[in-house]
Amino acid sequence: MNRPPRLLASTLTAGLLLSTAACSGDGGGFGRTDVPASPAAKESQAASASASGTRTLTEAQAKTALITDTDLGSQWSETQGAATWRDALLKSKVDVAGFVTEKQNAVDCQKLLDGLYGEDLLGAPKGALAVTGFDDSDNDGQMRYQVAAYGQAAVDAKLAWLKTLPDKCDQFVATDNKGGKQNVEVISASAPAEGDARAGLQMTMNGQLEGEPSTLTLDIGVVRVGDSAAFLTNGGLDGAESDSTVQALQQGAQRLKDVLAGKSPAAQPPGQQD
Repeated sequence: MNRPPRLLASTLTAGLLLSTAACSGDGGGFGRTDVPASPAAKESQAASASASGTRTLTEAQAKTALITDTDLGSQWSETQGAATWRDALLKSKVDVAGFVTEKQNAVDCQKLLDGLYGEDLLGAPKGALAVTGFDDSDNDGQMRYQVAAYGQAAVDAKLAWLKTLPDKCDQFVATDNKGGKQNVEVISASAPAEGDARAGLQMTMNGQLEGEPSTLTLDIGVVRVGDSAAFLTNGGLDGAESDSTVQALQQGAQRLKDVLAGKSPAAQPPGQQD
């Protein structure tokens, strides 16, 4: 076996259906469980593809497609800077020795950590890129959100790769930048049925930070609309506010669809911020 024993149980936010996903890599996480799309949803997705398939995202459109703190709950505000755990934990190096037979899986797990830290998990954009961030005052969490043009084939290839990670990287050990051991778990999470294609993961890192026991919980979501995609991470040491993850992906996919169709993003529905 190339999977180390689980040393600590993940401390996760209430309402996350993770118990079966940790074993099977199916379902659970921050979104709805996978169900067939309704006829209306399929029609919306088809319209999105038709509207955006031949359009190239411009820099102005990318910035317009970004969500704002008004698209999230009232506890969210524009970020005041990168969270301290980003350097301390996301720069960790995978313990390759823990992968006894499938060494290539260690490479994929390292790509995941590097991509989260560098905010380039989808690779280098082929066109415009816009990035924003938000802080969660209630849960001491942070959301990083970006929109970019990658090309449909490139995004779909990354989505397919992301969906393999709950099997390849379900449990492994990584060493943080101070030499501490972090027990990492990656599971699949059902992203909301928005856009033309999507993927969701949730990663937890259990270990110590500054000499104290810690658990980082991080939602990871990607939604493709045409040739462009929205990518986010959301979480922190007090868990991930996964309702906000879903809300951000829903709002962001619609904003991206609108700008690619040459429209102004729709005004937020009354009461959405509460």
